[in-house]
Amino acid sequence: MYESGENYLETILVLKERNGRVRSVDVATELEYSKPSVSRAIGILKKEGLIKVDENGWIELTEAGKRRAAEVFDRHNVIAGYLNVVLGVDEKTAQEDACRIEHIISEQTFAKMKSRLET
Repeated sequence: MYESGENYLETILVLKERNGRVRSVDVATELEYSKPSVSRAIGILKKEGLIKVDENGWIELTEAGKRRAAEVFDRHNVIAGYLNVVLGVDEKTAQEDACRIEHIISEQTFAKMKSRLET
């Protein structure tokens, strides 16, 4: 999956937890993307079986979508925590950098970061 797809899934997960329900406009607002861009991405995620959209436009993650979104969200939090706690990077920068790193980090490096934070 591409980085943008992972970002959409993660955003849907976060918005669902924050607001209880999610629509395309919420995703567009959160990511500061245009509505047509979000609509296209939603269509792709739907076709890939990662989300469902009901007749009122409410977005739900499928089981596969929930798993993938949770993985990305976990990577983001671990990386941001590592950057902030272990390396002393300020919170804002750690969050921004984690957004980029979470998509390209190897499993080995991620596992080492996670174990370092847990000790």
